[in-house]
Amino acid sequence: MNIELTLLVASIFVGIVHIVIVSHLQSWRRGYRWTASSREQPGAPLTGVAGRVERALKNYAETFPFFVAAILIITATGTHNWLTVWGANLYFWGRLIYAFLYAADFPMARSIVWNIPTIGIVMIVAALWLK
Repeated sequence: MNIELTLLVASIFVGIVHIVIVSHLQSWRRGYRWTASSREQPGAPLTGVAGRVERALKNYAETFPFFVAAILIITATGTHNWLTVWGANLYFWGRLIYAFLYAADFPMARSIVWNIPTIGIVMIVAALWLK
């Protein structure tokens, strides 16, 4: 398995861990009875670390499909070069750093770091045209 696919698998793991963390933070804030319910009555918006981690997960969910598509396309086309390797690394490590900065409430740094995984996806896609 090449490094791009390895980072895709690692990104799946990161996403699952992120979901589990948000689930526990929701349960601690809203109670396990709410978590186990059908959630027909929405809970109050999460605040503090719980809210920031939940919003970081939503942002992850917005970018992850683009990363998956890019990695699957380069794999299917046999495209593997420095752009795809660096792009996949930028996405993976950028998303990790972004999540930590969001949770720690460093808004300006988080906003700047958001660009790193986005640039990574663009690099992967650009590699298709430069093949």
